[in-house]
Amino acid sequence: MTATTTAADAADATPAPAEPPQLAERRRELADFVRSRRERLAPEAVGLPPGRRRRTPGLRREEVAQLASVGVSWYTWLEQARDITVSPQVLDAIARALRLDAPERSHLFGLAGVVDPAPRPTVVEVPQSLRAVLRQVEPFPASIQNCRYDLLHYNRTFSRLFTDLDALPPRDRNCMWLAFMDPGWKRALVERRETLELMVANFRRFGTAHYEEVHWRELVDRLLAASPEFREIWDRRNVADKVQEIKIFRNRDVGLVRLHADRLWTQPGWGMRLTVFSPADDETAEKLERLRRLAG
Repeated sequence: MTATTTAADAADATPAPAEPPQLAERRRELADFVRSRRERLAPEAVGLPPGRRRRTPGLRREEVAQLASVGVSWYTWLEQARDITVSPQVLDAIARALRLDAPERSHLFGLAGVVDPAPRPTVVEVPQSLRAVLRQVEPFPASIQNCRYDLLHYNRTFSRLFTDLDALPPRDRNCMWLAFMDPGWKRALVERRETLELMVANFRRFGTAHYEEVHWRELVDRLLAASPEFREIWDRRNVADKVQEIKIFRNRDVGLVRLHADRLWTQPGWGMRLTVFSPADDETAEKLERLRRLAG
């Protein structure tokens, strides 16, 4: 350092920290994906004249920028994988301009690391193939849930394991809501407090990528307003990624049952998982057979 160099000059000359390579790679993947969607989109598909002198297939960059109401320079930087800020609103406009379908839209927001302001609906149609699986595993209680704990489908044995699910309105067929609010479900949880704390901790971890989505916020707000017990556990901000090895439930028809819970993600993109309860002992196996017969 020369006599005329100040400490501030030295600080300004310090190289900026190197960017993690994975961030640059993600931006490059995002840029390539956006460009590929632009190049496949015919001008006529968005109401533009085809033109006579197009050197590249699909739309021009300035046309996408115009359709999305963003600056041409900003959109060009996006396709050049520059380090720029990408907001949910602008990304939503680009997705609409490029006519992205649901999987493409999800991929776009995932690459950008941005929460989709208009995500696909939480509740989706369960394929007939999975419905058949639920029937075949009886008398084992089984259900299809999403990571928000909505019960999307279940077999007859599961329908009577905790409470009479078929008698409830669809909006209330959510395991988190039922565990805190349904009298029958609450009575069925033998280790209730431990179960509730673990459920909420898992739910908070699952929700990390979803808290800004309307359906998640609606459920959380509904529980906070309805259950002081949920509010007390939720405010602890505990997170977890585990399940109880053996779950003990008190069924109103057959008494205590001891069950293993196995989970299989069948459609991770939709957050859909299959949960099957299998008996932990011979006595429970016999009780599940009785429960199936009672379920009709």
